Amino acid sequence: MDNRRKYLQAALLVFGAIALLLYPLMLVWPSGWAWTPAQSEYEQMMVGIYATLGAFLIRASREPEAHLSLIWFTVWSSVVHGGIMTVQAITDATERGHLLGDVPALFIVAIVLAVLTPRRAIARGADGAA
Repeated sequence: MDNRRKYLQAALLVFGAIALLLYPLMLVWPSGWAWTPAQSEYEQMMVGIYATLGAFLIRASREPEAHLSLIWFTVWSSVVHGGIMTVQAITDATERGHLLGDVPALFIVAIVLAVLTPRRAIARGADGAA
């Protein structure tokens, strides 16, 4: 269990840092991370939301058990976001680059965190103490 916690901490740090780097990713690899045609207001909003999430994921990496709601929000919001973007990328040829960029990234985040995050009963311990 101790190794799993260390991997979770590392994953939270890495995914938090990537979330903070969304804007540079949009500049370096626009076909996989930005919108076509460019929608600067919407992109700024997404960058702000993901930067905030990234900062909180980094904070959660110190004590993941105390931040299970945030971690599970990240898992499920990534699944929903990735699912919607998958449909959009399949139905709109201008968005196909997302199938190689942020769509797989969202599903990787969801899978890795879901596998590594303890369920509430495990996180509380055998005696049920929080």
